[in-house]
Amino acid sequence: MFRDKGCGEIRESEIGSVIAIAGWVFRRRDHGGLIFIDLRDRSGLCQVVFSPDVDGAAHERAHDLRAEYVISVSGEVRKRPEGTENANLPTGAVELYVTKLQVLSESAPLPYSMEEAADAGEQLRLRYRYLDLRRPEMQQNLILRHRATKQMRDYLDRNGFIEIETPMLTKSTPEGARDYLVPSRLNPGHFYALPQSPQLFKQILMVAGMEKYFQVVKCFRDEDLRADRQPEFTQVDLEMSFIDRDDIIGLMEGMIQEVFRSVLSADVQIPFRRISYQESMDRFGNDKPDMRFGLELKDMADLAGKGTFKVFLDALQSGGKIKALLGKGMAGISRKEVDNLTAEAQSFGAKGLAWIKVKNGFDSPIAKFFPEDVLKAMAERLEAEEGDMMLFVADRAKVVYDVLSRMRLELGKRLNLIRPGFEFVWITDFPLLEWDDEEGRFQAMHHPFTSPMTDDIERMMSGDLTDRNLLSSLKAKAYDIVLNGFEIGGGSIRIHSQTLQKKMFEVLNIGEEDARTKFGFLLDALQYGAPPHGGIALGLDRLIMLMTGAGSIRDVIAFPKTQKAFCMMSGAPSTVETKQLRELHIKTDVITEEKAQGAVCDGL
Repeated sequence: MFRDKGCGEIRESEIGSVIAIAGWVFRRRDHGGLIFIDLRDRSGLCQVVFSPDVDGAAHERAHDLRAEYVISVSGEVRKRPEGTENANLPTGAVELYVTKLQVLSESAPLPYSMEEAADAGEQLRLRYRYLDLRRPEMQQNLILRHRATKQMRDYLDRNGFIEIETPMLTKSTPEGARDYLVPSRLNPGHFYALPQSPQLFKQILMVAGMEKYFQVVKCFRDEDLRADRQPEFTQVDLEMSFIDRDDIIGLMEGMIQEVFRSVLSADVQIPFRRISYQESMDRFGNDKPDMRFGLELKDMADLAGKGTFKVFLDALQSGGKIKALLGKGMAGISRKEVDNLTAEAQSFGAKGLAWIKVKNGFDSPIAKFFPEDVLKAMAERLEAEEGDMMLFVADRAKVVYDVLSRMRLELGKRLNLIRPGFEFVWITDFPLLEWDDEEGRFQAMHHPFTSPMTDDIERMMSGDLTDRNLLSSLKAKAYDIVLNGFEIGGGSIRIHSQTLQKKMFEVLNIGEEDARTKFGFLLDALQYGAPPHGGIALGLDRLIMLMTGAGSIRDVIAFPKTQKAFCMMSGAPSTVETKQLRELHIKTDVITEEKAQGAVCDGL
């Protein structure tokens, strides 16, 4: 046997016992007579001691040990001498005096120090991901992910759900993000798509009478990446029959409460708050608000219209919005800092940033354009006090919301306003449709299978589909769950009526032939007795990122990709042999780096 227990599992109760442990050499210290090794495995770290008085041969061989050698040692567990204990380690009161050493594997010189691995560049750590994953914090992230996923599976099993796998090779339905396509060798010129979600299949399962389905499933979207997004990601996906919105919300709140209590010993209070989509936009500028601090956006259109500041008046004249944000305690910042703040707003998409300091009255280049009573009313609406600063953006609604929501988050961090802990909120009452300027038509805000609110179904069925006011007023039975400013899940009640589904396609300007080409098998299934149903998908990667406090979902995924969707460790994606492309009936005219270099040489 290589070991009797893990390095991090030895305790004072085992003093005097002879125990074998195995792991990686983390740190080696040669004190002349004694050699100390910090030996590490997944369970933790233990100090082992090589003494010439205990075993001269093992002591002599210990001189050759280097970082990340894999060794097995056995010896007597002893209490550390008084004053040398390490209270930061569970094993800090004991040490193991070695009587036998076996070197199981040697390590080449490391590309970076494991002691300083957290400070190594991320590109380097991703290149040597197998070393990065040896870090205790990375291992704890993946262990927490395992425990949370298991808890979810257990909870859903107890609530009558069955886990069913859906296909990875499926049909391309280009109504969402860009698909990853897989060519079919057996069907030349035809392609599978990797699933963006199991949406159609889980609805088919409800028609099939499964009633309660779930799976922990990989999904794929070929879209631009960021800290909380990967080309392949994991969802906890579920669907239920004979339910409505409150049933799903209640089920998810119970699951999340149980997971946080079991995995983090955190008491999450339910029910979670609910706010409408429009309220979220008006108060926070986005539909994934961080509720751990204030600094809410305030509408200033009525007050701004009482002044003569041309920028504000032009925005109002063109149907835009004017909103403001409170810069708490920021009246003392310098003009250079104000300019930097303006540049920051412009980088977010604003044309500029108007500001008024509450400082011995009102100090601002634009203060002269407003009567004193209007300036006081502005300060009162923002709850601005002496020493604060009012920040204004005037533009199209989308720009105003986007700029101020991002500035709100930046100021929340800069001013240390964000409370620790976990703040959940449900966003409900989404618009059913959103206008796409490029396409010149309405698109589904979520997906084409989302049911309108009950009161809106008749309006949509009998209304004038050319009436933009009507269509923009329709609400969806959709809901997102947000944690600390991140959307961690979303879902909806689905359309289960074939008649209503056809009307929805008509609204979206998807013709009958086009609908059958894209979604024919679902439309067929809806003819044969579809129950009322709905579901939700939780983004497991984002949830675990927030539970662990990691700065990126790459820190909670074993083998993630970069923002260019590249795997630094394996080298994927890569070129393939011409023979493989020929078998798939694919011809490419992409110039590889090698060919490009050859062309340059030929040209010279």
